[in-house]
Amino acid sequence: MKTRITELFGIEHPIIQGGMHYVGFAEMAAAVSNAGGLGIITGLTQKTAADLANEIARCRDMTDKPFGVNLTFLPTVNSPDYPGYIRAIIEGGVKVVETAGNNPAPFLPYFKDAGIKVIHKCTSVRHSVKAQNVGCDAISVDGFECGGHPGEDDIPNFILLPRAAEELTIPFVASGGMADGRSLVAALALGAEGINMGTRFIATKEAPVHEKVKQALVAASELDTRLVMRPLRNTERVLTNAAVERLLEKERRLGADIKFEDIIEEVAGVYPRIMMDGDMEAGAWSCGMVAGLIHDIPTCKELVDRIMAQANAIIRERLAGMV
Repeated sequence: MKTRITELFGIEHPIIQGGMHYVGFAEMAAAVSNAGGLGIITGLTQKTAADLANEIARCRDMTDKPFGVNLTFLPTVNSPDYPGYIRAIIEGGVKVVETAGNNPAPFLPYFKDAGIKVIHKCTSVRHSVKAQNVGCDAISVDGFECGGHPGEDDIPNFILLPRAAEELTIPFVASGGMADGRSLVAALALGAEGINMGTRFIATKEAPVHEKVKQALVAASELDTRLVMRPLRNTERVLTNAAVERLLEKERRLGADIKFEDIIEEVAGVYPRIMMDGDMEAGAWSCGMVAGLIHDIPTCKELVDRIMAQANAIIRERLAGMV
């Protein structure tokens, strides 16, 4: 299947693995890239720029296909070493960067000068248009269904994607709720040029996370995610557990007086304990509604091949038979 996204990034299938904290290691990115999609290393999971450089080199040893690096620009007092991370990306020969968080405009010249394509993650049409205007090459449009931070507008992809298609001239992919060939065909019909999958790729054999995390996704339904940190306007969609329900109780009890310090136990530093140690009650971890569509744990190649086969069958048989 050829789309503007496959052409832009030099990949076989219009499927991107989103950047995920303590999931997007070299093993994950290489497996997706080897399956014909675009694998993504999560930059800030690496504690230093040197660590990121090593992770890029490890990925290079595992695949000769294109892969990217996610770099999230956080609004923090003590900012990560962004110049160092960018230098590691450029010197590592990476040709695709997925940016997220704050406006990437200050950093775009470095990527552009190195011939790196930038896809920016947005949860609204207005931010997508702004990213296009500052020079991003593509957009990952994240609907309200997505795991992680869905923004504060609460617009699902059935509305967000066609609105993005009305406003954008650069290619974009659909993120949030993407799981299979049906998702891909629907995204293409709504104007996207491919899909970005996060949660679905966690439930694969190569995903470098604890088996309990994968089994939790298989067991979960579409009703098992919760929205936390809404009062702080830092909304995150997570899989429910005892810690998440405790966090929500604090939000109800403290109301408008709640501060980040009140919930720090449930959200700070919990990812290594969950993803690596399998401590499923340690705290809140990002998960999309798409958990309801996850029923097995295939290899990345099996998953990507299945998505493409299903999408092609829908387009050539079911839809073609209707006209």
